[in-house]
Amino acid sequence: MANAPGLTPLPPERHAALSGLYAAATAAARRRTLVGLAVVAALTLLAGVAAEVRPLVFVENIGKFTAYLYEILPPIGLEHPIADVRAWYWGLPNWLGLLGETLLMAYLGTLLGGLAGFALSFVAAANLVRSPWLRIGAKRLLEVCRTVPEVVFALIFVIAFGLGPMVGVLAIAIHTTGALGKLFSEVVENIDMRPVEGLSASGATWVQTVRFAVLPQVLSNFASYALLRFEINVRGAGVMGFVGAGGIGQEFLVAIRNFYYADVSAILVLIILTVFCIDLATERVRHRLIGPETHG
Repeated sequence: MANAPGLTPLPPERHAALSGLYAAATAAARRRTLVGLAVVAALTLLAGVAAEVRPLVFVENIGKFTAYLYEILPPIGLEHPIADVRAWYWGLPNWLGLLGETLLMAYLGTLLGGLAGFALSFVAAANLVRSPWLRIGAKRLLEVCRTVPEVVFALIFVIAFGLGPMVGVLAIAIHTTGALGKLFSEVVENIDMRPVEGLSASGATWVQTVRFAVLPQVLSNFASYALLRFEINVRGAGVMGFVGAGGIGQEFLVAIRNFYYADVSAILVLIILTVFCIDLATERVRHRLIGPETHG
């Protein structure tokens, strides 16, 4: 191989030494990769055994799953398709009302949880709060809020307050507080500290520093995370009905339990289309919010 113009060729012994080092480094990297893959495979096998994952049972019973999917197919024929669709969605007015209730649960839960997470995120940020006890307390509170599943909170609130959408709103709000509080605090911890130091040096209070030095840097990301959480909460609110928290989930569970196959598919398609539209809308809004910051 010809040497590049202007470069002095390496002596043979130096070239051989470098080649040997490169081969040794490559072999070591290959061994680490193989060891890592072996560890992952072993852990996957142990996890499968502990979780009683049985591939043969899955293969043997997959027909039951496909048979259920066949049962819930909409009864729409080629002779009278419009009439068949009307019969399929016989309960549309009631379902739309319950779906609206689900969306309101998700919206209100996201709003309340977002406000609580917003307030706690500044207290949990290491670059804004010097007191370790205050910071650790805020972080542990956020961890508790997001660690307990929403359904568990909903079950507790059902026992305390009875059935109804308020239970779902409270459960979603608490879980959203923990999830958004963590995301918001991480955004705050990655801000440019020069404006904060400048305001602090000029005698501004902690609240004033957060208002004028921190918020302008984080608001677009906060809004983006809140919209993403709203998408998640819409799906979560649909499940809340399974424990008596109202919304479309409760009607969906009734249809499943009573083997109303056509109703199951009708409600399922309605939920999927709603989530699909919300995802598209919030994605556009998120891109508008983070676009100027990304390209700036």
